[in-house]
Amino acid sequence: MSENVKIISSRVLSDNWGKLNKVKYETQLKDGSWQTQEREVYNRGNGAAILLYNKARQTVILTEQFRLPTWFNGNADGMMIEAPAGLLDEYDPEECIRRETEEETGYTVTDIKRIMEVYMSPGSVTEILYFFVAAYSDAMKTGDGGGLDKEQENIEVLELNFDKALKMIYSGEIKDAKTIMLLQYAQIHSLLNP
Repeated sequence: MSENVKIISSRVLSDNWGKLNKVKYETQLKDGSWQTQEREVYNRGNGAAILLYNKARQTVILTEQFRLPTWFNGNADGMMIEAPAGLLDEYDPEECIRRETEEETGYTVTDIKRIMEVYMSPGSVTEILYFFVAAYSDAMKTGDGGGLDKEQENIEVLELNFDKALKMIYSGEIKDAKTIMLLQYAQIHSLLNP
């Protein structure tokens, strides 16, 4: 931990799905002086996300599900198109994303590649999201997907043309940051080029 930060106090505001703390701290500025600040910090754990792609068909696998927070912020039906993802829980990032891929999409992927790790909302959330990509084929389809009943998941699996998925970013049909980042990574790195 940095010697340039001193925690003065930390108070738990909520400890349900994640933990929300109100933290008062001092941080040392570049000129050597100290400044006192107060922020809320939400710790919901770290996660992983993956883009499944098929070069031969020029397709990607995404999911669609209801997301309550987006409904509260203007998403009329609350539905979001996203890359498969999940919280790490006790798993390492690769184990997590393999498990989530099977649960959400029904695909058992073999060769996955870790491409980056990102703080998604560093001003208020502690989460690091680990990003992966993997090729998929029909032979890897081992289940129906759709998520787990015990987690009250109701996930629709979407196989979309890659170019259409990219256009859905600009039409506003895809508004999820992790999904946009993965699709743009695939485009920049020509993952679907024959």
